[in-house]
Amino acid sequence: MKRAIMRNVQNVIFLLFTFVSGVFYLCFYLVSIMLGLALSFTVVGIPLLTHVLRTTQIFVQHERIQTKIYTDISIEPLETRQRAEGNQWMQAKVELMDVRNWISVYWLMQKFFIGCVCLVVGVLIYIGPVCFALVPLLYPYLELTFFGFLVDSDLMALQIMGLGFILMIGCSKIGNGLVQLIGGYTRLMFKAIRR
Repeated sequence: MKRAIMRNVQNVIFLLFTFVSGVFYLCFYLVSIMLGLALSFTVVGIPLLTHVLRTTQIFVQHERIQTKIYTDISIEPLETRQRAEGNQWMQAKVELMDVRNWISVYWLMQKFFIGCVCLVVGVLIYIGPVCFALVPLLYPYLELTFFGFLVDSDLMALQIMGLGFILMIGCSKIGNGLVQLIGGYTRLMFKAIRR
């Protein structure tokens, strides 16, 4: 029982982390790439793009580690890339022409949409049933309605609590499946980058 509860807490953390990291990747890459492109006619733009594209390898490896910690899906790490020889402009050319950087940016930015789904589903399948289970403690103090019906009796509060416990058991399996699906997304991302 304790192990199942810890697994569910771990799943909730992973789903919320997926949302937060998805928002971060979208904002970071959207703003920095647009800023780098807008400033590309100055001396600052191309080095900015170069440094932003160098972060892809760090973030992809971070996703691999998080997937291993929360889903127990092992993914082989990417081989570390060496910086190109030459001056700053030659290094920038190599980073900008490396297709793996752009593929990584694409896959990392897609995590925003996956993260939004994870946030909604995580709240519905993990937090909703817990709220249902707390209805008998809260209904005397708050005006609660359940699908348009006012919760005003102990019997109705206990029925909602029972529904909450049933949903906790059923939704636990859905949450485990969703977490494994997101782990599979990370595995697909690594396959796409290795090509």
